[in-house]
Amino acid sequence: MTTQDTTTRPTTTPDTPATRYAPEHAPRLPWAELVPDVYKAMVRLDAAARQGVDPVLLELVKIRASQLNHCAFCLDMHTKDALAAGESVERIIQLSAWEESRHFYTEKEIAAIELTEAITVITEGFVPDEVYERAARHFEEADLARLIASITVINAWNRFAVTCRMVPGHYRPGGHK
Repeated sequence: MTTQDTTTRPTTTPDTPATRYAPEHAPRLPWAELVPDVYKAMVRLDAAARQGVDPVLLELVKIRASQLNHCAFCLDMHTKDALAAGESVERIIQLSAWEESRHFYTEKEIAAIELTEAITVITEGFVPDEVYERAARHFEEADLARLIASITVINAWNRFAVTCRMVPGHYRPGGHK
């Protein structure tokens, strides 16, 4: 990752001058380099958790958790991975307002998104029974366990990235596998 004093990106039309964006922040701490054993363990945990989980559903879950956690680095990564996996721009855009855009998602996806929110924002001290039961109706027990593990793992990744101020914008799809 590099830090630049100013970033100039062209606008979408060639007739207008380039727009000057705010400078890119520097990462706070290169945690993966400092504790590579922890990073490698997280990568293994992530790989184990996602086995058998539909890749498009998994990216929706990762995007939603990252939205809730305000993790720009993971949003950058998982929106790009979702697009590369065939997800539509429209469904990604609507995800932050899924409750008003339910018709963009299947009942199974909604159950997974609700479960993601309940696990990510666990302010009540527990996942509500009705949220868990709705998810359990759409997923076999082993698949539900993998989904819960995947939600837990993305929340851990989000906390590393937010705390260490990892810089979004440089990720290329498939770059983390």
